Amino acid sequence: MPTTVFRDLVAEAAIPARGILSQTLSNENGIELVLFAFASGEQLAEHTSARPAIIHILSGEGDLTVGVNALGAIPGTWVRMPADTKHSLVARTALVMALYLLPRDVAPTG
Repeated sequence: MPTTVFRDLVAEAAIPARGILSQTLSNENGIELVLFAFASGEQLAEHTSARPAIIHILSGEGDLTVGVNALGAIPGTWVRMPADTKHSLVARTALVMALYLLPRDVAPTG
């Protein structure tokens, strides 16, 4: 597998004036990295993923709900969730988020 390097993930995400932009930066061996850029006030309504996932807030602030837990989303917030977990996000400011979709057969540890 070739080496892929992004020295600054936030720099890869152009914040839109309105809406949400997403781009897949890597998709190898069942692990997909999708970078999201949210304009202030935008939201992802509650939904689930068929795959386990990791959410990593890279910049900005928002309100993240995972299952029944309401979390403040600030830079450095990191959440790993099993498949089929309900989650949503509201961007209070311009926000950049990395989403890692994991293989379906990976069980969470720790």
